[in-house]
Amino acid sequence: MPYVLLAAAIAAEVGGTTAMKYSDGFSRLWPSLATATGYVLAFVLLAQVLKSMPVGTAYAIWAGAGTAAIAAIGLVFMGEAMSAAKLGGIALVICGVVLLNLGSSH
Repeated sequence: MPYVLLAAAIAAEVGGTTAMKYSDGFSRLWPSLATATGYVLAFVLLAQVLKSMPVGTAYAIWAGAGTAAIAAIGLVFMGEAMSAAKLGGIALVICGVVLLNLGSSH
């Protein structure tokens, strides 16, 4: 169950961050409200996850998966460029999350 809540927290954070891009510096009402809602929901869900999962593991997965997802959304939907450095950075984040998960299973 904690991984389901964590996935929902990641989705809420990704949704909030994506909406923030469209809020135009919080000058547009609906994207601004979607940003606030996404982040509040993400933190509420993450707080629930922390009841049954180590904070280091949960936060690493939340931040790493969110970062990778936002980078992919930027690339696919917002026309952002993908460089070798950016791709390498995303790969390192994902590897770090995997290593943290492997380390916490002992």
